[in-house]
Formats: sequence, C-alpha cells, structure tokens
Amino acid sequence: MTARLLELSGIRAAHGGITVLHGIDLAVRAGQVVALLGPNGAGKTTTLKVAAGVHPPTGGRLLLGGRDATGMPPGDLARAGVCLIPEGRGVFPNLSVRDNLQMMTFTGRAREEIEETAYARFPALGTRRAQAAGTLSGGEQQMLALARGLATDPAVLLLDELSMGLAPLVVAGLYEHVAEIARQGVAVLVVEQFATAVLKLADHAAVLVRGRIRWQGHPDSSLHAELSSYYLGSPT
Repeated sequence: MTARLLELSGIRAAHGGITVLHGIDLAVRAGQVVALLGPNGAGKTTTLKVAAGVHPPTGGRLLLGGRDATGMPPGDLARAGVCLIPEGRGVFPNLSVRDNLQMMTFTGRAREEIEETAYARFPALGTRRAQAAGTLSGGEQQMLALARGLATDPAVLLLDELSMGLAPLVVAGLYEHVAEIARQGVAVLVVEQFATAVLKLADHAAVLVRGRIRWQGHPDSSLHAELSSYYLGSPT
C-alpha cells in the first residue's frame, strides 16, 4: 500500500463565521487520483483551499506525508510539494507562453529545462511559445496552467474544475495528462462538478454535500446512482 501523501482529518472550515465544512476525512496516496464530487456550494473548493493552506481550518488536522501541516502558510506548503491549480486556469494573459513558463524559474530549475519539459508534455504549447497566453484556446490555457504547476515538481497536485468551459473532447485529453502525472507517483486530488469527466481515471471518489462527505469509495456503478440522488437534492 502506497503512503498517504495528503490527509485531511476531521477538517472543519468556515466563511464569515458560518461553518461550511463539517469534519472532512479524506486521504490521497502517491500515484492515486481522488475525485471530490458534489453539487455547487457543497464545499469542494474550500476543501482544496484548506489542503493548499489558502483557507485556514477551524478544526481538524492537515497531514502532509504523515506530518502535521495544520496552519502551515501556503508558501511553505508549496515548497513542501503541494501545488494548487485553481478554477479559472491562473495564467498571465498578457504574457507569452514562454514568459509564463519563465516565471517558474523561482523553483530553481533553469528556463530551458522548464520549457523542454512543458513542450514535451504539451506539444501545442511549443508551437505557440511566443503567443500571448490570453489568446490561446481554453484547453491550451489549461495546459499552460498545468505546465506551470508541474514546474514546481509537486508531490501533491490539487485541481479545481479542470473541465470548466471546455469541450468534452478537450477535457478527455487533459485528464489523460492527469492520469500520466499520477502514474509518475504524484498524489492528485481533483474537484469536479461534472463526474463523468473524471471518473474514468479516478481510483477513489468522494461525494461532498453541504460540507459533509456522504459517500466515498472506489468508483463503480453504485456511485452513479448516489450522484444522481445527491445532485437532484433528494437526500436530506
């Protein structure tokens, strides 16, 4: 059994004094893709932000590689190997693809190495290296966001709504890259509202509803029935 690289234990979190996460228990192992699913407002993005240190928990523990990382600043978590790619892609639209990648040299890696790795993984970026990131297609911008994140050589990759605004065929291609990243030993936690986009590659899935995990386990046919009922709002 591979090690748990990321673990949320009894995590509680609040926005403006209102509790939005009510004791989340979730773990991601090396080489594993875990899908965190649920309807809008369930608390999925807050869960990712807690895992990245961006949003402070009000209770519970965040463990990284088995060590307590609760309350650790996001910069320290990033240096420890946690990479968050937020909803909205997070590229600098007025900068070229090359300049977006060059900004990642703060990791200590040479620009040439970062570019070579990015273009090998995403050939489309190599053909557009001088193009402004804001003029790329949505899928290409997401590729660039992934390439930038992977330049940090993360142990834990947190992805928020990778599929947002993209055609199904483009999404399928992006998730093929995510599966390859996991095969290299990275622990991947993916937040998705649209379950079909990620369940084909997920090793484990959890359904979050109103700040509580209502179901988790290996994705199978029973999960689809669970999702249908939760998304339609029938459970109380």
